[in-house]
Amino acid sequence: MEFVKRIEEATNTEVEIKLMPLPEDDPKVRCPNISKSKELLGWEPKIGLAEGLKNTIPFFRDKLSEPAV
Repeated sequence: MEFVKRIEEATNTEVEIKLMPLPEDDPKVRCPNISKSKELLGWEPKIGLAEGLKNTIPFFRDKLSEPAV
C-alpha cells in the first residue's frame, strides 16, 4: 500500500486498488534483500525510489500514448 501511495503522489492521481485472494503458494512474509545481488553480481541500486518513479512515469506515459502496432 505504501508503494501505491508513492505512485499516487508522483502521478497526482488516485489509483483504484482491487484486493484479490493470495495464491495458495504465495509467501505470507516477504523480506526483500539485495545482498546477493551485491555479492554475486556487484550490483546495487544507484537511485532511490522517488527519483526512479520520476524517470519511469514519463517513460510509460509516452509508451502508453504511442499507437499500438
